[in-house]
Formats: sequence, C-alpha cells, structure tokens
Amino acid sequence: MPWIYVLFAAIVEVFWVIGLRYSSTLLEWLGTTVAIVFSFYFIIKACERLPSGTVYAVFTGSGAAAIVLIDFFVFNANFSTPQFFLIGLIIIGVVGIKLTTDEEVPEREAG
Repeated sequence: MPWIYVLFAAIVEVFWVIGLRYSSTLLEWLGTTVAIVFSFYFIIKACERLPSGTVYAVFTGSGAAAIVLIDFFVFNANFSTPQFFLIGLIIIGVVGIKLTTDEEVPEREAG
C-alpha cells in the first residue's frame, strides 16, 4: 500500500504543478491548493512505511518525468533527443530505486 501512496502523490503532483502555471481564477487556485495538500498527504502516508529518501526520490522523479511528457504531448512544448534520453534515465532511476527498496519501515508504535 505505501507504493500506491507514492503513485497517488506523483499523479496529484502533475495537477498542482500544471495548476501553478495555468491557474488564473480563485477557484483554479483553490483546486491547485487542494491538490498540493493531497499530494503531501500521500507522501506523508508513504513515509510511514517506506524510507523518506526513497519516497521523495521516486515522487519527484516520476512527477518530473510525467510533467515533461505532458508538457510535450498536451501543451506542445519543445522536446529534444537529449531531453528524451534524460527523461529515460529518470524513469530508469525511479524503477531502480523501487526495485531495490524491498523493506518497509516498521509501523510506529503509538505511545
């Protein structure tokens, strides 16, 4: 379940980063703020069971790769061969971190 939280955080990150760039009304800014809150909630939940460095690396790497690809496919941003290669390296790094992080942090005891 903690990896699902990381996935949700990365997905929601895409929305708030796009919101930061394109929000112009109070309602859009409110939606962006709500997305930020949910994204960080999911990160906090993931950090309860996984090492925080791993969570942060996977969250930022996957979110950054997704945002660059969305910029290219949805917003027609320029995209070069070196950028494609470097995004591939980010994705490989994220997968590698996920594959090499097999132990979950034990649940914290209340007390």
